[in-house]
Amino acid sequence: MSETATTERKRVWTTPAGVALCALDDIAEPGSRGFVLQIGEAWFHGFVVRKAGEIAGWVDRCPHQGFPIAIEMDRYLTPDGSLILCGWHGAVFEPLSGACVGGPCAGGKLTPWPVRIDGAVIRTG
Repeated sequence: MSETATTERKRVWTTPAGVALCALDDIAEPGSRGFVLQIGEAWFHGFVVRKAGEIAGWVDRCPHQGFPIAIEMDRYLTPDGSLILCGWHGAVFEPLSGACVGGPCAGGKLTPWPVRIDGAVIRTG
C-alpha cells in the first residue's frame, strides 16, 4: 500500500505594488472578484469589491476561522450587494471598511489588501 504525499501550497499575505489585476469595468457596480497570484513559490488569495464608485481589496481569509470568504468563485457579496458575506459561517462585513457587522466574528475586521485604480485598470497598491 502506497501513501500519497500531500503538498501544501505556501501562502503569502502581501503582494508587490503595481501588479495589474483587471480592468475596472471587469467588476460590476456593486460587485466583487477574486484573485490568486503566484508570488515566487507561494500563493496570495485576495478579492476586490467595487461599491459606490470606490474599490477595496481584502485578503481572502475570514477572521473567524481563516477560511476563504466565498464558497463560489467571485461571490463575495450578499445578493443585494450591500455586504460581504462569508459563505461558511455567515459573518457579514462592510464592503469598503472590512468591519464585521454580524456573525461569529462581530467586531473583527478583514485584512486589507492595498489596491488602486490607475486609469481604467485596477492594480495592487
